[in-house]
This record gives sequence, structure tokens and C-alpha cells, in this order.
Amino acid sequence: MEHLYPKQILDALANVRYPGTGKNIVESGMVEDDIRIEGRKVSFSLIFDRATDPFIKSLVRASEAAILTYVAPDVDIKGNIAVKTRIEQPAPTEKPLPGVKNIIGISSGKGGVGKSTVASNIAVALARMGYKVGLLDADIFGPSVPKMFGTEGEELYIHEVNGRNLIIPHERYGVKMLSIGFLVDSNSAQVWRGGMASRALTQLITDADWGELDYFLIDMPPGTSDIHLTLVQTLAITGVVIVTTPQPVALIDARKGIAMFKDERINVPILGLVENMAWFTPENHPDEQYYIFGKEGGVKLADELGVKLLGQIPLVMSIREGGDNGSPIALQESVSGEAFLHIARELTEAVDERNNELPPTHVVQVNKK
Repeated sequence: MEHLYPKQILDALANVRYPGTGKNIVESGMVEDDIRIEGRKVSFSLIFDRATDPFIKSLVRASEAAILTYVAPDVDIKGNIAVKTRIEQPAPTEKPLPGVKNIIGISSGKGGVGKSTVASNIAVALARMGYKVGLLDADIFGPSVPKMFGTEGEELYIHEVNGRNLIIPHERYGVKMLSIGFLVDSNSAQVWRGGMASRALTQLITDADWGELDYFLIDMPPGTSDIHLTLVQTLAITGVVIVTTPQPVALIDARKGIAMFKDERINVPILGLVENMAWFTPENHPDEQYYIFGKEGGVKLADELGVKLLGQIPLVMSIREGGDNGSPIALQESVSGEAFLHIARELTEAVDERNNELPPTHVVQVNKK
């Protein structure tokens, strides 16, 4: 039987490229010089700049496949690759939001399905339930949360906390809130170039005084973009909620959104799906239901993909009026308000289930060479 040598392992790993740079992981210095060979068993470590790198799992799998392909198919490598992270200079002493227990993304495959309405009302419902809640409007294409909270045109202020100047979130209805809309002129078209949007969002996340929160909701941009990757890289997101309507064209995009978050490069759990505009109910005939956009399309999609259905929201005028008037419907004791309270309760249960499933992490930090 042919003996194995470290050079064989390195030559094989030179075929694995890091998606973020296109360079192979050997020349990028991502392979630790701790290759150990015991008979046919091979083990070593891969070094990443941060523990939240979205490509960790895919690169571990690619490294295993490269060794089995270019060295020998009988090499014992599965599960023998350790993951380490470099300590940046200066070394970070805490995660970006140390006082936040759960970070929830609210996403949609396309615009126009009421994602911001759902995000705002879930935030208010959670606050009504007694939780400490924050809401970040990260929708760079159409920030609408300020209008829904009646804070349009208000200025941002900063104060000093432990030697740092931090942005003070606006607080209304028990929800701490910041929006990308506070940074742009709402009457002008805003063109985001390169990493401008990502840098602005990172500032609203890391340079704001969010304090202690039970739930931090992020109203994400519609579709699939590099903004989603920025948020995943910056934060340890607990999971996402997908918003859709029952309309077939919306379901196609919702399916794409779910696939993006399930992709191994993103790997963010889907906490559940909300079917918005599930049916139309006339104000004077609350018992009548008209399925304008189709019937239970979101229900069927959730069942097909094994995703939890958090709830259905009807298309009623009071929900629209509440958003336009800066008074979310979840504040009211009504059928529509109760629908959002139901979704909020379902969401907290999904988060609890997710947190109970999390295994302990085994990420080692090493000094950067």
C-alpha cells in the first residue's frame, strides 16, 4: 500500500479555490501546517478570517473531495478537517450585537408582497407580548419602515457609550428602529454603488446603541443580492421568515429565496413562511373571503418544502391604512391585529425550537501569522 505524504495533501488542496477571491486555499494560507498522517487517516486544519464565513462548510466538503479525488479514494478524511479562525488586529472582544438574543431576517423573493408591513407588525406584536424588540430597515430599494412607524424626516442623533459614539435608534410602540431611509433623501432616487449599501448597513448594525434585545428583526431587500450575504457575514442570524402572496408568480420567487438561504454557502435556517394577502375581506362583510391572488398557494408551498407556515394575513383596508398612517395594525384589538399576534407567537416557538437544536460550537482561535 502506497504511503501518504503531506505534499500529496497540499497538491490536492491546491485544486480547491476560495469563492471570495478565486485563489486556491494553499496559496491563500488557509491550510494550517499541522497535517497529520496516520496510515490512511489524514487530518489538518483550515483557517478562516472569521467564524461567520459563509463558505466554511462548502470548503470543508470541497477539501475532502479533493483529497479523495487527487490522492486516493480510500483516504480517511471525512470529519477530520478542523476549522480555525484568525484573530484580527486589533482582536475583537465581542460579537457585533452582544446584547441581542435572536436575530431574525424578514425576506421575500420579490417586491410588492407586503414584506415591510409584515416585518413592522411582527415587531410591534412581539413588543406587545412583552419582548424587547429592535427593527432594522435594510431594504435599500424601498425603505418604508419610517413611514409605517410615523418617523419620516426625523433626524438621527449619537451619544457616547463606553468611549464609543453610537447612533441612537428611534423608539416607538416599544420597538427600537433604524432605517436606511434615514440616510437618504426620500424625494430623490438613490443609486448605491459597489459596497456603499453594505457599509451603510454595517454602520447601522455595529455603530448603533441597540442595547439588550430579545428579538432583532431585519427587513431585508426583496430578491437575492449581495446585501443578504453582507448581513449573513456580519451577523449570526438565528433564521429567516419568508413572506409571499398566494399568487403563482410570487411563489416562484419565494421558492428562489428559500433556496438561497438553504444554499450551503449561506446556510441560514428558514423559521417559517407568512402568506400575505391570503384573501380579500370587504370591510362591511368581515365573514366573506375572496381569493384574488389564488387560494392557499403559500400554504401548499410551505407543505411542499417542509417549511413551517407561521400564518395567513388577509387583504383588508385597515392593514394598509395603519401602515400609511404610521400606526401598525398589530397595535389594535382586531381580527387583523390578532393575526399578527398569532404569527409572532408562532415565530417565538420556531425560534425556541431552533435554539434547542443548535449543537455546541467548536471553533478555535489562533494567532494570525
